[in-house]
Amino acid sequence: MEALVSIITPMFNSEAFISETINSVINQKYKNWELILIDDNSQDDTLKVVHPFLEKHSNIKLLSNSENSGAAVSRNKGIECAKGDYIAFLDADDVWKPNKLEVQIQFMEIHNCDVSFSSYNLMDESGSPIHKMVVALKTLSYQKLLKSNYIGNLTGVYNAKSLGKMTSPNLRKRQDWLLWLAAIKQSGKPALGIPEALASYRVRKNGISSNKVELIKHNYWVYHKGLGFSKTKSLYCMVIFLKEHFLVKSKQTKVIRN
Repeated sequence: MEALVSIITPMFNSEAFISETINSVINQKYKNWELILIDDNSQDDTLKVVHPFLEKHSNIKLLSNSENSGAAVSRNKGIECAKGDYIAFLDADDVWKPNKLEVQIQFMEIHNCDVSFSSYNLMDESGSPIHKMVVALKTLSYQKLLKSNYIGNLTGVYNAKSLGKMTSPNLRKRQDWLLWLAAIKQSGKPALGIPEALASYRVRKNGISSNKVELIKHNYWVYHKGLGFSKTKSLYCMVIFLKEHFLVKSKQTKVIRN
């Protein structure tokens, strides 16, 4: 019997994209999954869009926050309710390829893998391909991940049976990075990357990666608040991060030739 996969999807004012995201889960070749949607007090028609899916699919569940609390609180709430052997993440504006879970769960079981991730394609805000792919590293150690976040959260999966339920500290940004650091540390083994692009990431105009000041600030908080490093150590880690992010990690993004 296929292992159950719990998919965690926080939503906030996601009416424009959430149908496409949910349909990418429904269209998975791998069928033993539950999708846990967490609405973070949306003020648009997100819930109106979601309700027909809830009525039709018993394995799609909805949780709600009474006030806007951020992605960390929402994801953690979903994780606590999850029943799956594996836990996966998919943000409310991204999409999976139909073979995503089939390929990834088989890969993890063959390789006795606790944490896995894959390459992914980039698309613009309207959903049109940018013709670029972020290529996953074959193996990813804790120390390498500490330098920069190499796991696209829309591709990450961890084995909850072996690691337990891994949650993240309550930071507004980059909390997914902290979760993957904790999961690899708990595992004691590197995460394994799948070279095939199994998902598409929507590049938003006002995303954190487009604002360099915000990028620096939020990554500093990962080291100082998230990991509890001293200010001096956090600044030292930021120097390493900037070098890794702009000179090394940037080489993982490849142009897709038609």
